[in-house]
Amino acid sequence: MKGKANKSAEELANRELVITRTFDAPREIVFKMWTDSNHMAQWWGPNGFTNPVCELDVRPGGAIRIDMRDSDGTVYPMTGTFREIVRPERLVFTAEALDQSGTAVLEVLNTVIFEEKNGKTTLTLQARVTKVAGEGVSYLEGMEAGWTQSLERLASHLKSKNEPLVIERTFNASAARVWRALTNKDEMKQWYFDLKEFKPEVGFEFEFTVEHEGMKYHHLCKITDVIPQKKLAYTWRYKGHEGDSLVTFELFADGDKTRLKLTHEGLETFPKTPAFARTNFMEGWTQIIGSSLKEFIETKETL
Repeated sequence: MKGKANKSAEELANRELVITRTFDAPREIVFKMWTDSNHMAQWWGPNGFTNPVCELDVRPGGAIRIDMRDSDGTVYPMTGTFREIVRPERLVFTAEALDQSGTAVLEVLNTVIFEEKNGKTTLTLQARVTKVAGEGVSYLEGMEAGWTQSLERLASHLKSKNEPLVIERTFNASAARVWRALTNKDEMKQWYFDLKEFKPEVGFEFEFTVEHEGMKYHHLCKITDVIPQKKLAYTWRYKGHEGDSLVTFELFADGDKTRLKLTHEGLETFPKTPAFARTNFMEGWTQIIGSSLKEFIETKETL
C-alpha cells in the first residue's frame, strides 16, 4: 500500500488544472472578491463549507490563512503566500493544505487572470500542484470539484452582493448653495456632524464620533474625489471594526433647483450585526439628507 500511495503522489505532483469562468461583473469588483477577506470568506471552498478564519495580507510575500470548516464541524486549515499582485489583472499565490499536526500535505501554485469585456469579467484559474503527500492525495482528488463549486459560490456572492444605498432629494437652492452646505465645516455642524476640520481636497482625512444606543462609533474618512459644485466622495469606515465603504454626493441642476444624489456603497463589508444593518444606514441618511440638510438649506439664512 505504501508503494501505491507513493506512486499516486508522484503521478499527481505535477498535475495542473485550468478553469475559465465568466462573471457578470466588472473585473475591479471580481478582483476585490479575491483580495478582501470579508468577501472571500463568503465564497471560498466547496459547497457546505464556511470560513471562520480568513486572513489576507495582500502584498507580495504576504501571508494567507484560511480555516475551512465542513458541515460536520471538521476544520481544514490552509496557509499560503501571495507571490504576485497586479491590480486588477493578475494574482499569483500558493495554497497549502495542512494536516492536524500543521504539516503541509498539499501545495498548489495558483495563477488567476482577470480579463474584462463589455462590463463582464472572464477569469482563468491555473492551479499547478507542486507538492503532495499523505492525505493530500485525497484532497487533490477533489480539487477540480472544489474549485468548480467555489467559483459557483463566487458567482452567487456577486449576484447577492448588496447594491449601493442611493437616496435622492431636490432642494430649492442653487448648486453653489448646496455645495457650501456639504463642504463648509461651520455649516456642516448645523445639519451633519461636528467636525474639527474639513477641506474639500482629495486626500484630506477627517474623523468624528457618534453615539448610538449607548455605543460610540468612531468614523474615519478620507476624501477621494472632488469636483466643485458637482461631486464629493470620501471613504467611510469605523475604527475598531472591519469594513470599508464609500460615500458619494453628486449635484445636478434641475431648473433653479438642485438635485442631490447620495450613494453609499460597500455596506456589505461591515460586520453582520444589527448596528450595521442596511436599514439603519437607510434611516440615518434619509434623516440627514431628507430632513436635516433640506431644512437647513431652505430655511436657514446663508452665512
